[in-house]
Amino acid sequence: MSNVVFFHAGCPVCVAAEQTVADALRDDVEKVHLGIQKNRLKEAEAAGVRSVPALVIDGQPFHINHGADLADLK
Repeated sequence: MSNVVFFHAGCPVCVAAEQTVADALRDDVEKVHLGIQKNRLKEAEAAGVRSVPALVIDGQPFHINHGADLADLK
C-alpha cells in the first residue's frame, strides 16, 4: 500500500485540489493543513514539496497547480 500525504494551505486553490484530487484517490490520504500544522513544514520540505497544494506519494512529490510557496507559510 502506498503512503500518500496531501499538503495544503487552505487557500481556494488548495481546497479545490483537495475536493477533486485527494478525495478522489481514496479515504486513507493523510491531509495536512500547513497553515494550521506549521510543525509539519519541515517534513513537507524534506519530502521535496516547494509549493502547495501537493501530494507526496511514496516519497515522490507531485505539485498540483500553485496556491502558495512553502516560504509564504513560514
